[in-house]
Amino acid sequence: MTDVKLNGVANVMLGTTNLTRSIAFYVETLGLGLQFQNEGFAFLGGGGVTLTLSTAHTKLSDPVAGGTEIVFGVDDVTLAHAAVSARGVEFLNAPRNVTGERWAANFRDPDGHLLSIFGPAS
Repeated sequence: MTDVKLNGVANVMLGTTNLTRSIAFYVETLGLGLQFQNEGFAFLGGGGVTLTLSTAHTKLSDPVAGGTEIVFGVDDVTLAHAAVSARGVEFLNAPRNVTGERWAANFRDPDGHLLSIFGPAS
């Protein structure tokens, strides 16, 4: 039998109830680049991993993400928190120290998926 290895995470797919609204949130509010879009799907640049938004996935499970979280790395959590807040995002918590020199702050996307920013803080 031939050994088969996984090459790493290539894509993270989130269900969405409104593709247009979610594209606007991830592109205009969070600043991700839209790579391409087709019927029911949008593919966003996620820094080595493609973030895919899918209307079909809402039929597979509850669109609220339960124990799943997508973490966005940032150069400065304090600055990123201020910038994203200024774009209308309501954070669940203020930036807090989570691992030594790394800080985090959580928020949700329009479908309720848990997201966070993570990195050093000024």
